[in-house]
Amino acid sequence: MPDTPQFPPEWFKRQDESPDSEFYSQPRLVVHIDDATIEAIRKYLGDELPPTGVVLDLMSAWRSHLPHDFAGTVIGLGMNATELAENPQLTARVVHDLNANPVMPLPDKGFDAAYVVVSIQYMTRPLEIFADVRRVLKPGGTFHVIFSTRMFPTKAVAIWQAMSQPQKRGELIGAYFGASGGWTQPAFLDRTADLYADPVYIVRASKLPVT
Repeated sequence: MPDTPQFPPEWFKRQDESPDSEFYSQPRLVVHIDDATIEAIRKYLGDELPPTGVVLDLMSAWRSHLPHDFAGTVIGLGMNATELAENPQLTARVVHDLNANPVMPLPDKGFDAAYVVVSIQYMTRPLEIFADVRRVLKPGGTFHVIFSTRMFPTKAVAIWQAMSQPQKRGELIGAYFGASGGWTQPAFLDRTADLYADPVYIVRASKLPVT
């Protein structure tokens, strides 16, 4: 991640600094949010993603939380080959460690949209990752960052754990968009299903057209 005063390196330290490839070497075929929240995410993605477009499921696993009838092309990029292989909604699968190398083995301007579900808290190089997501999106393509409250605390970065309020975490993600450059003004949305469900929030922005 670029060393800037706005984002000091200590913000992205973790309790467990061992390689992520070790932590994610064993498949975890479980969901990390409740059913109502998964359905809320499915509805949101169904409403917002191009129904027959090419989309990138970033930091993907064995479930993509897409509508069951989603007809687009879905490329899943994640850490564990077994988890990706178990995901029935993926058209193609790419095993890649974004924290080790934020440049994805994907073509420029190849995607209509990208999204990441409840994994933003694990990015140690978010500005570089956001910049590379922008690279692979077509002009006008959207990036949807979906987050809740659950996490692996040993792998979540320090700044995420220091911020408990959803609005503050949303502002942090908005700052990632702003500092990585080339995005429209981010929007913050609350899509929590009900008082008893895990909360779910989205920060989204679109890639600016080439000038």
